[in-house]
Amino acid sequence: MAGGITETGELYSPYVGLVYMFNLIVGTGALTMPKAFATAGWVVSLTLICFLGFMSYVTTTFVIEAMASANAQLRWKRREQEEVSNDESTSDYSEDEVMVRGRSEPQETRPILSVQRAASVDHFDILERVEMGQMASMFFNKVGVNMFYICIIVYLYGDLAIYAAAVPISLMEVACGNHSCSTGNVKYNDTESCWGPVRRKDAYRVFLSIFTFLLGPFTFFNAQKTKYLQILTSLMRWIAFTMMIVLALIRIGKGRGEGHPPVAQISGVPNLFGVCVYSFMCQHSLPSLVTPVSDKRRLGTLLLADYVLILAFYGLLSFTAIFCFDGSLLRDMYTLSFTDDCEVLSVVPLRYFLGLFPVFTISTNFPIIAVTLRNNWKTLFHREGGTYPWVVDRVVFPLITLVPPVVVAFCTHDLETLVGITGAYAGTGIQYIIPACLVFFSRRHLKPVFGCDVVNKHRSPFRHTFWVCFILLWSVFCLMFVTANIVLTETKS
Repeated sequence: MAGGITETGELYSPYVGLVYMFNLIVGTGALTMPKAFATAGWVVSLTLICFLGFMSYVTTTFVIEAMASANAQLRWKRREQEEVSNDESTSDYSEDEVMVRGRSEPQETRPILSVQRAASVDHFDILERVEMGQMASMFFNKVGVNMFYICIIVYLYGDLAIYAAAVPISLMEVACGNHSCSTGNVKYNDTESCWGPVRRKDAYRVFLSIFTFLLGPFTFFNAQKTKYLQILTSLMRWIAFTMMIVLALIRIGKGRGEGHPPVAQISGVPNLFGVCVYSFMCQHSLPSLVTPVSDKRRLGTLLLADYVLILAFYGLLSFTAIFCFDGSLLRDMYTLSFTDDCEVLSVVPLRYFLGLFPVFTISTNFPIIAVTLRNNWKTLFHREGGTYPWVVDRVVFPLITLVPPVVVAFCTHDLETLVGITGAYAGTGIQYIIPACLVFFSRRHLKPVFGCDVVNKHRSPFRHTFWVCFILLWSVFCLMFVTANIVLTETKS
C-alpha cells in the first residue's frame, strides 16, 4: 500500500481469484449490516445496497483499467530506457543526427507503435503488481499523491478503531453475557455488573487493554499473514455466516420470527450508506488480487458474477436477520444477537463459537492493517534520498499508528457509528473518488504516448467520461448528505 511495485506472487486461476475477492469483501462490515438494515427499513436498504453494489463494481473496473495503464506505462518507460542505452552504446548515428531525431520526435510523444518491434506484445497486460500508491505517483501531481495518502491513512485508522472495538466487545459479551439460556433474550446496559463491582464497560476496557498489549507490539515490527492462517480464518468465516443464515431461516420457517422492520426510515440512511460502502470495499486491494490471476480474458465477467453473489449474500444475511430478530434487540455485531437469544441457538459450544468468531478473525487482521498504516505514514513524509532517525522510524511512526485508534476504541464501542463514519468519509474517497481520478488521469496521461489506435483491453465497460463525472458528483452529494445529517442530529440532541 505504501507504493512501489512488489512481487506478483504465485499465479492462481480466475475462479480462485473470484473466491479470494469474495472473502475480502465479505468481512467485518457484513456483521454490522443487519442492524443498519433494521434501522433504515427493508425497501430503502435493498434499493441502496443494490445501487451501491453497482457503483462499487463500476469503480472496480476503473481500478483494473488504471492497473493495465500503469503496466503499459512501465513497459513504455523501460523501452525508452533501452533505446537510450542502445543509442549511447552504438556509433550508428552522429551527434547531429541524434539531436535532430530528439528535436523532431520527442520520446514522450512518439507513438509506441513506431518503436514496437514485437507485435505480439500487449503492453496493457497486467503482469506486474502496481499498488494504488504507485499508480497515484504515476498519474497524479504532488497534491494528488498527498491527498491519496491522507485518504488511505484516515480509512486505515477507521479500520483499526473498528477492529480494536470489535474484539473487546465480543470478549466482554462472552465473559459477561448470558450463555446459560436461563433468562432469555436480554439487552444489557454498559453500566450493569459483570464481575461483582466491575461493570460491563469496565470489562470492555480491560479486554481492550489486553488486546492492545498483545497485538500492539506487532505495529513496531513487520507481520505477514500466512497461507494456513488465511485458510483457517476463511473456513471459520464461512461456517459462522452459514450458521447464522440457516438458524435465522429455521426460526422464520417455524413462524417464530420477531422482526417487523419498517419499509423506510430516512434517519437511518446515512449510517446505512457508510456501512454499505465499507462492506463493498475492495478497491485498495485489487492489485494484490487481480495481478496473480493466470487468465484475465474473462476478468470482467467474473468480477460481475462476484458482485452479484456478494449482493445476494448480503441480502440473504440481512433479510433473515431483520425478520428473525426484533430490530430494537439486534446488536451492532450481528453474531452477538445469537448469544443473547437461546431460542435461536441453545447449544452452548456453538453460542461461544459465534460469540468469539470476531475475536479469531479480526485479531489476525489487526497487525496487518497496523503495519500497512505505519508504512503509509512513512511514505507520506518520505523525501527522496532521505532517511528517518531510528527513534522516528522505530518508535514515533508505530506510536502514531497505534495510539489514535485505541483511544477512539476506549471512548466508544459503537461499531455501527464507527463503520458508518469510516465508510461514509474515507471509504467514499477510496471506493469512488480515487478510482475515478485514477482512470481519468491515466487516460489523459497515456493518450499522447500510445495514440488513439491502441486500445486498453482491460478498459472499463463504463468508458465514457460521463461515468467518471457521475461517480465524482455522487461522491460529493453523499458526503454533503451524510455531513448534513450528522450536524442536524447533533443539533437536535
